[in-house]
Amino acid sequence: GPLSERRLMDVRLRELPAWLATCDFSLQGLLGGVQKAWSSYYDKYINVKRGGPAGISMLLAGYCLLSYGWNYQHISKISFLVSV
Repeated sequence: GPLSERRLMDVRLRELPAWLATCDFSLQGLLGGVQKAWSSYYDKYINVKRGGPAGISMLLAGYCLLSYGWNYQHISKISFLVSV
């Protein structure tokens, strides 16, 4: 299909600059991209008929990693005080 309709994973490295030039980087375009990504994630991992807890587990694991990253300095200071 046309280059503008391909997904990022389907674009070859030499076609990447041309593909990026076709993207819509306006606020509406970015919000549409986020909505499309969330819809794809939801359909693949959460809204499945024979799926397990993989989608929710991935979401929770991501939240835990992000939370740990945000609080790393605070946690490292507490662990230093406890070990002394």
